[in-house]
Amino acid sequence: MSITKAVIPAAGWGTRLLPVTKTQPKEMLPVGGKPLIQFAVEEAAEAGITDITIIISPNRQAIIDYFAPAPDLAAVLTRKNELGLLNDLARLEDLANLTYIIQEEPLGLGHAVALAHATIGDEPFAVILPDDLIDHHESGLRQMLPIFIEYRTSVIAVETVDAQATRKYGIIRPERVSERIYKVDELVEKPSPEAAPSTLGIVGRYLITPAIFEALARTTPDSRGEIQLTDALTVLLTQQDIYALELQGTRYDTGEPLGWLEAQVAYGLKHPEAGERFRHRLRRLI
Repeated sequence: MSITKAVIPAAGWGTRLLPVTKTQPKEMLPVGGKPLIQFAVEEAAEAGITDITIIISPNRQAIIDYFAPAPDLAAVLTRKNELGLLNDLARLEDLANLTYIIQEEPLGLGHAVALAHATIGDEPFAVILPDDLIDHHESGLRQMLPIFIEYRTSVIAVETVDAQATRKYGIIRPERVSERIYKVDELVEKPSPEAAPSTLGIVGRYLITPAIFEALARTTPDSRGEIQLTDALTVLLTQQDIYALELQGTRYDTGEPLGWLEAQVAYGLKHPEAGERFRHRLRRLI
């Protein structure tokens, strides 16, 4: 069960990062010299994925333009003999086959995934949320693929969250299988701390079987009129097992200001050219 397709939802309003996201997609905000959407596409490509569907909102052309050929810019770089930058541009354009689908209204993560049914077809696929940046030598998808191959069913990424933060996450009721691997007995979308079945929250990496599309079609919108992927996974759980992997590494929630700032510092310190200078300046600041 190889996975060659992925969905990257990038159609949210980015309200936690307003006003900058009023005109700039949050997925285009830079961390360590490249935008969040590039991290997501690169992670997919490195995991062997060749075809990626990006769900975007109307009037957010910046994401499409970013991955499109730029012959005028390439001509300028050629005249200046900027071969390194030319190679970077060429690599960006060749990462994967990209398809774009417009989500006219932000009707939930489940709705965004459902829009990709035509491009995914009857194949298992990955879902990558660019907001969640996983800092580890092995990407989130790479960590999850062996579990997917072993159990031949859907796998979701989880991490232990603060007990008071369960209302921000989908939470699982876990049955421990081995170190960091759980069989999912129940999923609850954003429960209160008192109602949460655990403190293992779902974070932005999924490997999902195509049966999710039927489950999404059967999923009732929530009180805000949105179709949640966690609710669809609950429907899917009645038909097949779902496993969860507690990812290694540090997750940065770049969809909120503090998480984005933390990621900037962490990736700035690792920058191959500017990291040492940044570290020196950071010492002076603190």
